[in-house]
Amino acid sequence: MSDVFLQQLGVVCALGYGVDRVRQALFSAQDQSPLTLTERYSPGRSLPLGQVHTALPSLAHAAPRFQTRNNAMALLVLNDIRAGVEACVARYGPGRVAVVVGSSTSGQPEGEVARAQFEATGNWPAGFDYAQQELGNLAEFLAAELGLCGVAHVISTACSSGAKALASGARLLQAGLADAVIAGGSDVLGGLTVAGFSALESVSATRCNPLSRHRNGINLGEGAALFLMTRDDGPVRLLGWGETSDAHHMSAPDPTGQGAIRAMQQALQRGQVRADQIDYLNLHGTATQHNDSMEALAVAQVLGDGVPVSSTKPLTGHTLAAAGAVEAAFGWMTLCDNPQGQLPPHWWDGATDPALAPLCVAAPGHSLGRPARHVMSNSFAFGGSNACLLLGAG
Repeated sequence: MSDVFLQQLGVVCALGYGVDRVRQALFSAQDQSPLTLTERYSPGRSLPLGQVHTALPSLAHAAPRFQTRNNAMALLVLNDIRAGVEACVARYGPGRVAVVVGSSTSGQPEGEVARAQFEATGNWPAGFDYAQQELGNLAEFLAAELGLCGVAHVISTACSSGAKALASGARLLQAGLADAVIAGGSDVLGGLTVAGFSALESVSATRCNPLSRHRNGINLGEGAALFLMTRDDGPVRLLGWGETSDAHHMSAPDPTGQGAIRAMQQALQRGQVRADQIDYLNLHGTATQHNDSMEALAVAQVLGDGVPVSSTKPLTGHTLAAAGAVEAAFGWMTLCDNPQGQLPPHWWDGATDPALAPLCVAAPGHSLGRPARHVMSNSFAFGGSNACLLLGAG
């Protein structure tokens, strides 16, 4: 099969906007606590959230059904790779450039505002279009924005969506169904999302604390990351991926970690990389009791306890369907323009949980002392949807 390369990256999250700014914040040895304590989405209860504060581009030029915060955030990061995308359109034609993205919120926040006005006045807001809330809206918008007429679809498998979008894009390239792919994800904060996770009693009122014996839940966040993927040589290879489904429970992972183990093993096998060649693993690391227990067990079984690992969710919040793409972006940054092999640090209270399988946690300031060659990223979702990406230096 042909190699697949991640050529260019656009990214925004609570750490900031743009590769350079996010990279600087990500690798900093100083705890920046970028989450925002707010009641905006949970009146009467302050929660730390990974909010995007960057000004977003106007969508006044777009059809009403595309005028959502989710699309505006995606457009922001698209603009960072737009020149490369347009060069691919000119080279291959608009039918040969695909769009595969993950999202779970779409225009949900706009729907919340519209419903509130309807309940108060009996009238829907001017310009509101129910199609804003359709899950396929993001891919449709990006294709329309770029004048594309090829494959364009959204993957919505909750927290594994962004990672699965990259795997799906790679398959399109290897099958010859596209010559370039815009792949990644975008998700925004909204009242429904925050209320839903709060109802599951999985949201922490303080900064999340992955792997700690004091961990008590997640912080939610928003963000977007888009890659331009092609078969041409580039800075980072998408060497492998694994996708499994345990179907153990609607919201709890299989405690044996078998689905996560298989996904990681598939990624290694597809990439023809040994476990001892992995330089760093970005954990799903939600800081819930069940996820961290399952993931520590799976990682220890597949990679052992010598590979540096970290959860970056204390820096971004859990960006849901965008998480796999945003965290793949962190893997891309670890492999690119990083001569000392700095690793994303694991921010926590350091209180080891003796009930968890032991892992090698990347402390702030940790570096390999050489360029990283192979990194992995885990993404696990409700319903037992598991995804693992394996990236390699180009």
